[in-house]
Amino acid sequence: MKKNKTLIFTIPAMIILGVFLLYQYVYLGIQGELSTVKEIQEIKTKTLQKYMTLIAQKPELEKQLASLKETRKAEDSKLIEGQTISLAAASLQDIVKETVTRNGATITSERVGKTEDLGKFKVVSVSVDANVPDTRILRDILYSLETRTPYLIIKDLDIRVRNFRDPRDQMVKFDVAALTASK
Repeated sequence: MKKNKTLIFTIPAMIILGVFLLYQYVYLGIQGELSTVKEIQEIKTKTLQKYMTLIAQKPELEKQLASLKETRKAEDSKLIEGQTISLAAASLQDIVKETVTRNGATITSERVGKTEDLGKFKVVSVSVDANVPDTRILRDILYSLETRTPYLIIKDLDIRVRNFRDPRDQMVKFDVAALTASK
């Protein structure tokens, strides 16, 4: 009888303990995994929504990019072009030489100056010595250099009369500078 009493108490205790263990390790484990899966699903849903909004904004972003590219091209036209700083300086030298000789002056010497650093840009400069036969020609040269694109700036200008008896002929020394993109 004693065995039956112990058996009567142990079997329900074992069943209760087994149910508790199943609840603890199986049911709660599955609930934990389900909550983890739901959290991952929510995160992926939010990420998917973000992607969908970005995809919906794609045409607008492409328009903005095209607009920025056009603006960049317009701004680049104001800079002296050249693969390197030396080529940009040579291009500036050719522009100045062509402008001076086209207006009827003669160049006695020309040299490339030291480049200056301005962050993303470099300032290239050219020094020119020229003989200008008339003041009007000098005015035309300076006007042509200052009002053209790419932008050129006359940094230094020294004008001297060559012959005081005939003050028309002048010796002109000037420095012309321009911006270029540093590469």
